[in-house]
Amino acid sequence: MRKQRFNKQQRLIFKHFTNKGYALFSCLGKEVMIGVLSVSTLTHANANDISTQTELADDTLNRKELMLDEVVVTGSRTPQTQLQSAAIIRIISREEIDRAAAATINDVLKIATGVDVRQRGGFGVQTDISIGGGTFDQITLLLNGINISNPQTGHNAADFPVSINDIERIEILEGAASRTHGIQAFCGAVNIVTRKSADHPAGGEVTLATGSFATAEARASAFLSTAATRHQGSVALARSDGATRHSDFEKYQAFYSGQYILKSGNIEWQTGISKKNYGANTFYSAKFDNQYERTEHGIVSLKGYFNNLLPNLSIRPSLYHNYFTDHYQLMRGITGDANGENFHRLYVAGTATDLSLKWKGGTTTIGLDIHHDHILSTAYGNLLEENKWKKIHGSDRHYSREASRTNTSFYAEHSLIAGGLSVSAGVLANRNTGLDSQFRLYPGIDASFRPDNHWKIFAAWNMALRMPTYTDIYISNAVQQGDRELRPERNNTTKLGIHYQQQHIFLLGTIFYSHGRDMIDWVYENQESTRYHAQNIGQLNNMGFSLEASGSLLLTTRHSSSITYKVGYAFIHQHHETQKQIVKSLYALEYLRHKLTAQVEHPIWSHLSALWAIRWQQRMNGYHPYTKIDAKLSWTVPRYRLYLQADNLTAHRYYDVGGIRQPGLWLMAGCVVNLSFHHHAQ
Repeated sequence: MRKQRFNKQQRLIFKHFTNKGYALFSCLGKEVMIGVLSVSTLTHANANDISTQTELADDTLNRKELMLDEVVVTGSRTPQTQLQSAAIIRIISREEIDRAAAATINDVLKIATGVDVRQRGGFGVQTDISIGGGTFDQITLLLNGINISNPQTGHNAADFPVSINDIERIEILEGAASRTHGIQAFCGAVNIVTRKSADHPAGGEVTLATGSFATAEARASAFLSTAATRHQGSVALARSDGATRHSDFEKYQAFYSGQYILKSGNIEWQTGISKKNYGANTFYSAKFDNQYERTEHGIVSLKGYFNNLLPNLSIRPSLYHNYFTDHYQLMRGITGDANGENFHRLYVAGTATDLSLKWKGGTTTIGLDIHHDHILSTAYGNLLEENKWKKIHGSDRHYSREASRTNTSFYAEHSLIAGGLSVSAGVLANRNTGLDSQFRLYPGIDASFRPDNHWKIFAAWNMALRMPTYTDIYISNAVQQGDRELRPERNNTTKLGIHYQQQHIFLLGTIFYSHGRDMIDWVYENQESTRYHAQNIGQLNNMGFSLEASGSLLLTTRHSSSITYKVGYAFIHQHHETQKQIVKSLYALEYLRHKLTAQVEHPIWSHLSALWAIRWQQRMNGYHPYTKIDAKLSWTVPRYRLYLQADNLTAHRYYDVGGIRQPGLWLMAGCVVNLSFHHHAQ
């Protein structure tokens, strides 16, 4: 039996009381504070999570349950906590990120059961992220609720301007989600929520690491809190010679976010940049093993949450701007359009406003979201008159083509919470000038029921649409040919789930069916084909299920340590119907049929612990199944953490995409120093 220690006085902050059986015991030996949390909204969900700063009992899983139940998540247009949410939201917590044998955000996502992560280069240089049998172009990526997806290509969408040190949690919504996250949330959405600190006035964190293949990394973050403001900033640098031929890279990231606390809400802002220069090996063509790419992604956004401006009325406006640049060379150092060198510069600007009204029948939310994207390119878009060409910075070439489109969405949603029942239903009316001037409707409904404090049952049905990317439409080179006549993809997803939790165990099971029409893929149309052609390949249905279990086993030691575990399995079956001849598919039919993950962390001695992670997966369309084992040793004390991390412990050579062989054993050793100033209650 675990004994509570009373010699350490800790602070517990309540936003509301829970009726869970163990709630009272969480208060023992702590200073209890009663507070109110001002929350953000769904698509702007990066709540000032007082819950994420709460110091609770030593049991990590108990703390995680209490914290995550109160976090505002991205499952609806109406602000809802994890406990209230009618949608199934998988959360990767800060504790899981710290424990994981991961160097990048992309590595962290590999532990999520329903997420498919396909690497081209190591260390998160270029990664394709997909959900539920979809492709990398079919999900929406958000940073603190702001859309940061890349309309040019999903290959570069994971150029996050934040590092792994910046993250408080990652929220994963699986299935069609146009009603809540816009038309591009075709198979799901991933929301990255950054860390914020209100308990301590100032502090920071520094990470230094080095390892195989002359890899070196440095990350630093700092925060400053006052009575009315929060500030957090970070920088990160990494470089490597690469684990395979022509896979060297350099990465730079910088990020800053701020918050101004009002009596009836808050104002938040963020800005960041990511730069990558890397050898692209055979990333896009097996014929050329010395490709090269340079990408840059910058963001800036401003948003607010204002409640009770009128009785029971909340208003949540936002403004955001993204820019992306992409410089690609088919043969490194060889310039010119005829030699496969391309330049692209893409701008995305948008604004959104939500209004929520609470009344006896629940909460009704209406809103408007407008964003415009515009690409300048040497290869994509319509040819400009020569006098309108624009000079490319750092080159003697010019952007000679451009294209643009405007997306307008009106949406309405009603959410009802009655006892253990939660329901969110709504519709999105969308028009995109890249398609036509007509509005199309995308309805959906999510419902959950909690018969008691342990069980939760989910059901959902949602529709979605995905517009072709600029690459889908315009690319034309020696290995790929786009199609300007592509129709947008359409689908609807039905999902059921059941969740069980107690103090030391969490279980989740889901089953889904996704019916897709006019799906887009890159295919060889006959045996003589030499270029992949983008086309609508017909009807594509994905059906599958997933099972997850996580928990802790308490050890009766004087350090009150525990063994934590997490196991997950996902299975997908795909059914494809088409009237067209397809000899070979490049993406849509290369889905993960099986994915099994398991993690165990256990103490070794004193402050030393070990984590073991195994992932077995089988991809369809000609890939061999593989098993990958990662491990991490950590020496953790309050002020610093030392670690030795082994990626691919058995040095197994495997393939995630095409013929691009992934690295063997990759060792990293590092130190994380905590510079926070703690205040202890007397």
